Amino acid sequence: METQNELGLERQDTKDVALKLNELLANYHLYYQNLRAFHWNIRGGNFFQLHAKFEELYTAAIEKIDEIAERILTLGHTPLHSFSDYLQYSHIKEAKGLTSDQDTVGTTVENIGQIIHLERELLALADERDDEGTQGLISEDLNALEKNLWMLNAFLGK
Repeated sequence: METQNELGLERQDTKDVALKLNELLANYHLYYQNLRAFHWNIRGGNFFQLHAKFEELYTAAIEKIDEIAERILTLGHTPLHSFSDYLQYSHIKEAKGLTSDQDTVGTTVENIGQIIHLERELLALADERDDEGTQGLISEDLNALEKNLWMLNAFLGK
């Protein structure tokens, strides 16, 4: 059996990257679901501003979820696809009952921080494995997440 796949990458290397991508996928699903809950349930004087911002964020998240899953498939592996798997492999936890601007934005900042941490690990792993396709996918997202993190922290007065 050949050690390289159709992309010219070592099969074991793609397995390692796909495992980390699946971890990211699980975290992105919990992040997405939290954003949907915040969008639906936000209350208070910042309702209109945050209702729109959470929709912007969850729309971007669902697109990224699809891109991550498709990258896993491109590497020749299977993306996680059950909520029980997402809950098991995610560091991000379900946020229940949050309705205030400080709580929802604060939790979103924490969630984005978790994803940024995972993406930095994934960038290093993909670099070690000469996987430029994964690096490109993650690098682009990392830039957008860092900008959103800055903006949300500014909202919180940090």
